[in-house]
This record gives sequence, structure tokens and C-alpha cells, in this order.
Amino acid sequence: MSLASALNTTKSIFSNTSTQTSVVSGNISSATTSDYNRRTAVTTTNAYTGATTVKVERTEDAALLKQVLQSISDDSGQQSLLAGLETLNSVMGGDEYSATPSEALTALREALQTYAASPSDATLAAAAVAAANDVATSLNQQTQAVQELRTDTDGDIATTVNTLNQLLSDFEKANNAVKSATASGGDANNALDTRESLLKQISEIIGISTTVRDNNDIAIYTTTGVTLFETVPREVSFDATPAYDANTVGNAVYIDGVALPAGEGSSTSAAGSLQALLQLRDEVYPGYQNQLDEIARGTMLLFSETDAGGAAIAGLFTTVDASVVDFETADIIPGLAGLITVSSAAQADPNTLRDGDIAGVDQNTEGAAGYSDLLYKYVAGFETQMAFDADADISTNATLLDFTSDSIGWVQEYRSDATTAAENTSAMLNRSEEAYSNATGVNLDEELILLLDIEQSYKAASKLLSTIDEMLASLMEAAS
Repeated sequence: MSLASALNTTKSIFSNTSTQTSVVSGNISSATTSDYNRRTAVTTTNAYTGATTVKVERTEDAALLKQVLQSISDDSGQQSLLAGLETLNSVMGGDEYSATPSEALTALREALQTYAASPSDATLAAAAVAAANDVATSLNQQTQAVQELRTDTDGDIATTVNTLNQLLSDFEKANNAVKSATASGGDANNALDTRESLLKQISEIIGISTTVRDNNDIAIYTTTGVTLFETVPREVSFDATPAYDANTVGNAVYIDGVALPAGEGSSTSAAGSLQALLQLRDEVYPGYQNQLDEIARGTMLLFSETDAGGAAIAGLFTTVDASVVDFETADIIPGLAGLITVSSAAQADPNTLRDGDIAGVDQNTEGAAGYSDLLYKYVAGFETQMAFDADADISTNATLLDFTSDSIGWVQEYRSDATTAAENTSAMLNRSEEAYSNATGVNLDEELILLLDIEQSYKAASKLLSTIDEMLASLMEAAS
């Protein structure tokens, strides 16, 4: 090896170790930074300069990244659904279900039993009507709470859509930076980190798949096959609804003009939080509302009276706006739980509950203070099966109290199954992120070992340079 060749090799080693040291130092300093992928200095060898660093490469694993993105979407959807169910559980009074109509109806039955035993007691009559008021209040408040949940969820959907549009706008900038750097041969690694971070944030909102194109350009599609980003972001639109009632149908979320479907089931099909929010607004909360409306209808039917023609009419319970409803047919009357109230006539004279002439024909024809037949009939009615609409998704033939218990069970089963599913998606996400981190993240032990190797290379280059210096000095001395 000539002195010139040795000197070139030494310069190359110093250059390589400088670059490698910089890369390793960057890895170590960014070891705890989220969404940072390990960098590696790639070297090649030629006959003139020996080993030369040609580029700094970012560690990638497309298959594991795909799994991470899917796991993020699945877990985000499941956790969002579970959070909504937990909120609904709180509305129902927590694990005691103290705010549900079931508790109030049970208390009403007990008040009626007590009143039936002493039908001449005005205090017991007033207590029975007060218990009926509690039933109506419970149904009213539960309806109001459910519709407020729908309104809040609709607002969350609007906020999430705005966030998604902003992420897509940011993604466009990062994607353009990657394309520009790739095309010019520049360093695209930081832009790639940013772009990958944005992909993960987008996948929390909606399930995605990606396709890599020329110059490392990426196109994004939803799991339902709709284009979300291709060179530029596609429009994601949503018109929020300011207030909800039982008859309100929420607006759809549109991606590039295509409606996004809601998630389904307790182990939800929702990929990302957006579909889970739609599921809560359009499936879970309305499902409970349907059950409340059927409870209200069944309550009106149980306490109905008869008119002069023998037809059933509203008795103890009626509607706040005095509207006439068909409570005899097993068909959901949307919003009835929010309209039900205790008749003003019964509140003015609680004895009308005993006599059956709140709105109908007097059953106590002799005006006896000890008349209790109708009261016992109401008590027995709690144990009598009645038909319910199948669209309420629970019992179609049950007693009123059993139906209210089934309603609680429906929510709790939904929540229990969602909890189990959430534990599974969370575990899958943790495993996926761990595998991806092991494949692409920074391992401090490996970096420190590599730093020691670089140090040895630097020492060897220093010794070689010292030898060259001595040889040149000897050569100059001999020449003089």
C-alpha cells in the first residue's frame, strides 16, 4: 500500500466514524422518543477509498407497521365503544341501577300493595300517586340523559372529523417532504418519522390501508375501500345536529362522498373511534331509548282505564301534551318515555286511583271507602305478561318488571362483552407495538456496543495516521 493510498484510507475511516458516531448518538438521544425509527449508516467499499458511507438508512418493517396500524384502529374503536357504554351505565345509576325505571316501578308496586290493604287511607293514596310520579320522572330523566348522550356524541363526531381533516392536511405536507427528499436524493428520514406518526394518529380515528408509489409517495384508503388520501386529502364532511330527541336521525359522515358505516356489535366491527361513535349514537343509545319507550307504553297499558264504550284509555299515566297514543299495540312509540306523566286528576284527588275514574268510568259504583279490587288488579298486572315490540331487542313477551330487568341486562351484557373485547384489543395492540419497536426501535445496549466498535475503528485510524506521519517524517529526513 502506498502512502497516498494509506492516507486516503485513513481519511475515509475518519469520515465514516464521524458519520457513524453522529448516527449512533442520534439513536441514543432519541431512544425514548415516540415514533422514532433507528438509523443505520450504510457503507460500501471501492478500490480507491475503501469503505465509504453512502447513506443513512431508516429501519423499517412494512408488515409489522401494517399490523400496528390495524391494532391501533381495532383498539381505538373498541375503547371508544366501551367508554360510551360506561357513560350509559353511569346514567342508569351505576352498578346499583338506582336511576332506572325498574327501581321506581318496584317501589310503585309496593306502594299499591300497601294502599290496597288500607284503601280508605288518604295518606297511602297520596304515597301511591307520588310513587307513580317517581316512575314518570325516572322515564323522563332517562330519556333526557340518553338524548344528551347522543347530542354529546354527535359533537364528538364533529370534533373527530375536524381532527381527521387536520391530520390529513399535515400528512400531505409530510408526504410531500418525503417525495421531494427521495427524488433529490436527500435525507427523508425525519419526514418519514413524521409521516408514520401521522398514519398512527389517523388510524386511531379510522381504519386505513396504504399503498407505496413512486418516490416513496403513499396513498391512504379506508378499510371499507374509500380513498382517504391520494396526492391530496379527500374531503371528510359531517353536519352536526345541535340537539337530539327520540325521533332525530343523526347525519352520516362522508368520506369522498361515501357514507361511513357505523360499527356493529359489542365486539365492535368499528375500525377507529369514528365508527364507534356512530355506533353509540345510532345503535347503542337508541336501543336503550326504544326500551324506555316500551316501558312507558307498558306502564300506560297496565294502568289504563275504560271509557263508557269499554275501550281502553289512559288512566293514571298519560302524556304531558295530552296526545292520544296507541299503548295497546306492541309497537315502539318514539319518545313516549319523555312524554309520560301522571294524570293531573290523580294528583288532585289520589282516591281516583282506587276508584278507576281518573279518566274513565267509575269502578267503585257504591263509593265504598274499602274498595280495593282495582288496586289489587293493578298489583296483579305487574305479574301479568304483555307483548313488547321485537325492535326493542329484548323480550317480546314478559311482565313489565321483567322487561325492565331485561333492559338493564341488555346494557350490562353489552358492556361486559365490550370490556372483554377491549382487553383483547389492548393486549393485541401492546404485542404489535412491542414487536414493531423491537424490529425498528433503538436498543441502547446495541447502540453502546456499536459505539465501542466505532471507537476501535477510530483508534485504528489514529494509529495508522501516526504511522503515516512517522514514515513521511523519515522520508523527508532521508531526502534532506
